[in-house]
Amino acid sequence: SNPLHREVHQDMEQPLCNYFIASSHNTYLCGDQLLSQSRAEMYARVLQAGCRCVEVDCWDGPDGEPVVHHGYTLTSKILFREVAETINKYAFIKNEFPVILSIENHCSIQQQKKIAQYLKEIFGDKLDLSSVSTGDPRQLPSPQNLKGKILVKV
Repeated sequence: SNPLHREVHQDMEQPLCNYFIASSHNTYLCGDQLLSQSRAEMYARVLQAGCRCVEVDCWDGPDGEPVVHHGYTLTSKILFREVAETINKYAFIKNEFPVILSIENHCSIQQQKKIAQYLKEIFGDKLDLSSVSTGDPRQLPSPQNLKGKILVKV
């Protein structure tokens, strides 16, 4: 493969909303949406392939531990903690630009608190907590300014 294809030739100083972002839907699934296995390593695979927005469908799990799976189906469940650890490990190996966690939240308040705790513990200062509250998308930070950061979209 041509090494020039791995370099960024665009202006990455524009607001985040000015870019197309490579996204993954049902990232955790390694097969169909009804019966397949959910696997944390799917996050490693898509992040290393250049994906910058991954989906995490969160549900209440046993023993107060939130799980990730495709709700109301027979797909297997994986621990949210394991997903977060995998994302943390592989997010910036091949690409420094920000990673967006698209969290589909179906959890009780108690397990949402557990998710927040894991996000802070596992991602540490990679987690962007600047909470953009402006209604003006032109005020969003740029991909360049968000290098090495993990953003949460709920």
